[in-house]
Amino acid sequence: MIILNKAFPVIISACVLTACGGGGDDSTDSPDTGTPIVQCNEGFEWNIIDAGNNLELFLEPNYQQGKPSAIIAKFSNRDSKDLNFEWQQLTGSPLALVSSQSPVLNFTPNNSGVYQFSVNVTGSGIDIQHDFEVNVTAENQVYYGVNSDHQVVEGNGVSVRLTSDITQATNNTQWCSDSSINLNLDLSNGSRPLFTAPTVSQDTIVTLNATANVNGQTYTDNVHLLVTNESPITSEYFDSPVARTYPYNNDSPYSAALSQCVYSNSLNESCAISRLPLIGQQRTAPTIDEIMDRVIVSHDWMGANFKRFLIEKDVNNDFKTLLQSVTAVVISYDVRPSFYWVVTGAIYLDPNNLWMTPEQRDTINEAPDFRSDFGNDLQFLVPWRHVKNNDYVYRYYDPEIRVSRTLNDLTPRLASLLYHELAHANDFFPRSVHAQLTGPTLLDDFYRRANNSALVSDQLALNSPLQSSEMYSLAEVSFKGETANNTQKAYKPSDVTSFFKPDHASDFYSYSSTREDAAMLFEEALMSHRYNILRDVAITNNPENASGSNIIVDWGQRGRIGEPSIKPRAEYVIDQMLPEVGSQQLVDNLPAPIQMVAGKTWLENVVLMSPSNAVIQQRSTPQTIQSTLDDSRPLELSGSQHR
Repeated sequence: MIILNKAFPVIISACVLTACGGGGDDSTDSPDTGTPIVQCNEGFEWNIIDAGNNLELFLEPNYQQGKPSAIIAKFSNRDSKDLNFEWQQLTGSPLALVSSQSPVLNFTPNNSGVYQFSVNVTGSGIDIQHDFEVNVTAENQVYYGVNSDHQVVEGNGVSVRLTSDITQATNNTQWCSDSSINLNLDLSNGSRPLFTAPTVSQDTIVTLNATANVNGQTYTDNVHLLVTNESPITSEYFDSPVARTYPYNNDSPYSAALSQCVYSNSLNESCAISRLPLIGQQRTAPTIDEIMDRVIVSHDWMGANFKRFLIEKDVNNDFKTLLQSVTAVVISYDVRPSFYWVVTGAIYLDPNNLWMTPEQRDTINEAPDFRSDFGNDLQFLVPWRHVKNNDYVYRYYDPEIRVSRTLNDLTPRLASLLYHELAHANDFFPRSVHAQLTGPTLLDDFYRRANNSALVSDQLALNSPLQSSEMYSLAEVSFKGETANNTQKAYKPSDVTSFFKPDHASDFYSYSSTREDAAMLFEEALMSHRYNILRDVAITNNPENASGSNIIVDWGQRGRIGEPSIKPRAEYVIDQMLPEVGSQQLVDNLPAPIQMVAGKTWLENVVLMSPSNAVIQQRSTPQTIQSTLDDSRPLELSGSQHR
């Protein structure tokens, strides 16, 4: 059994119906419990503009340079569901409008002055266009702001992020709410409150206030959330609230099918292939525009960045080829971690792998993975990382620091995510079987294939099964929440090494299901082949407050995919999923694994020697070495990117 998603607590029969996949850097259900938040002494006062036909625009009483800001469009006589919103900036210094198709427009003006906007609202019986302006004043105060103002459906998880130039201000912040609705905030991280959006009978604005007093100086900011009233949930699949999404290409011939078949609280059955076929059933060499016709998003930037990645970084056409085996790509702020689901035939991508600006990152929900506490009773950890030239291949971006990143920065992580998710899709429906699919739904075809053990992962498990029963049982604890028994609680890292090392799994997560076994092989082999990026895996102790500098390696390898007993398994999977790449030559050219040094910490094992004892491609700059030894980077444990 497997939990599908943070938004889907429904349990579907086994990993037969879902395949887990690579995900984000860190999200799942916002907690239902927390600290009851106090009411602010004074409610927030809006300036309200009558835009006609019962549309009201809620403007803040003042807008300040460098401060997160919001404008909310709200009807006095109806809710916003089934309506389309489009915001445009008409004049003023250019703004990053990352929520231009939401009833809440959020922005941070970098300059003072007059800004003119236009909002267009359309829907059944509605077609309103209104122009207005706001005046932004200069602000000389030290930065203290809460991001980001946004719309959230009732019952969905909510996170906001406080950032400040003054650490004391962040650490001493007090929160209050101007809402008459009782809210419980999880303040375990005081700069990242989490809560579940309350149930509302009509669209309702909830404002949270953050205030800090430091050395006689008061710092304060508000964040505004429009909690929207939604239609009753009728889906047996998506039985918890999901974010509002829309087709990235408005004129996609699949717009209606995308909205109803892949991410909807009213989905009750798998849609027919005739309505939403696999991309490869329509075109064996799809263009990027044809792929983007199958993308739905919660924010435009998600689709735009995904498209740019396909244009600029898919130079070998791997991803465009593998995408033929999906019906759709869903990128939404509440998807975490990423996954593939056979019921819809879609992959669901965590946008944390796609953001390029602080404003884009602000729109992503930060609620932690629901599996965070799984396996806490065990005495071992299995960390992993991607490395190249004896260093991490990507930076850690502290969410409290507002920075941008380039397409090159996000490419390694996004590439590994896509190889993993698309391996699942091509496991279930490789291109070789597309012409044989008869439906009426993909789910029907899946059952026929699974009953005949015809999936790639089925054949892998039949012909080259993993051997360690102990690792299978431990995977139930670490990845599926089973309670550890006394024997498992007593296992030392050395015991786990003795189970894992002689077997032919590439990663601990391979034991969570046969589907993951195949996907992990594919992901690691392709990352090594295409990018010369190797995957580290190790067995370590599990100290309190584990970090890279205090976990001790009992055993570990760099590039385990190159093990002689594992390479034939990888070759089979690659040949079935992406034969164009030449599986035999690819696997023959995989570098031999490099052993970690037992007794050293995880961080100390970043720089490793080749079997000939020559340091391979030593890092060249002290700055790079310093970044590697920085212990602020969170540990990533096996399965942390996958579900």
